[in-house]
Amino acid sequence: MKKNSLTLIIGAALIVLFVLLLFVFQVRTTQVAAVTTFSKPTGEITNAGAYFKWPWPVQKVYYFDKRVQNFEDDFTEGLTADNNNLLTSVYVGWRITDPKAFMLRFPGGSVSDAQKKLKGLLGSSKNAIVGKHPLSDFISASGEGAKFTAIESEILAAVQSQISDKNYGLDIEFLGIKKLGLPDATTQAVFERMTSERSVLISKLQNEGEAEAQKIRSAADRKAAEVLAAADGQALEIRGKGEAEAAKSLAVFQQNPQLASFLFRLTALEDSLKDRSTLIFDQQTPPFDLFRGFSTNLMAR
Repeated sequence: MKKNSLTLIIGAALIVLFVLLLFVFQVRTTQVAAVTTFSKPTGEITNAGAYFKWPWPVQKVYYFDKRVQNFEDDFTEGLTADNNNLLTSVYVGWRITDPKAFMLRFPGGSVSDAQKKLKGLLGSSKNAIVGKHPLSDFISASGEGAKFTAIESEILAAVQSQISDKNYGLDIEFLGIKKLGLPDATTQAVFERMTSERSVLISKLQNEGEAEAQKIRSAADRKAAEVLAAADGQALEIRGKGEAEAAKSLAVFQQNPQLASFLFRLTALEDSLKDRSTLIFDQQTPPFDLFRGFSTNLMAR
């Protein structure tokens, strides 16, 4: 009896499990799903969890990875606005956002078919945007002329517009320029353009340097003139004071010319002896005439 009960329980559990497998399906956190009814997309699921469905052949569930997928397009040649050939390659990240629309646009939900379609849309959009810009927007000697960010945004907007119009059920997450190249025929023209831009930059820097040097020279000349003017003023003031003192001394000397003569000769004699020099002189020559009679007085003593 117990054995029969255990068998019934196991059988019932298997039946429940079988029914669940037929009528219930699970969507994981990294997935989105599209539900078809008699092979026509009728529903979509974008949130993880368990859901009810009718068993096949009534309904069938298609699962898609909702994480970002990426690829790089072909390194293709296009013509710029100034008629230069330019090789470009772009990388793209995309993901499925509307599984029902994705199933309608790509039967069977083929990711490879979707990627091929994206490559086609990307190629046409890229060539159209490249044709609107001159070569200097991509390659610049100074680095200031390149407009990669703006060009990438233009390509992304063009691709997004086509995807939205056609309702492909997917979205571009990011897009950027991966590689740039030049055909041999264009290389020389680019080098000449870069040389010309570099020459203009050098000339600009030289002119700025000369202008700055002229400012420095003008400031230095102005400062020197100010210092010289101040020095001349001080010299004039000192000269005036000296002349005033000399005028006072002259008045004294005019009252006693002999004293003045004696003081001048004494000062000259002091200047000649200040370095402890040995002098051989003539007592008849001023100011050494002060010693005349000095030796006779010493001998008399």
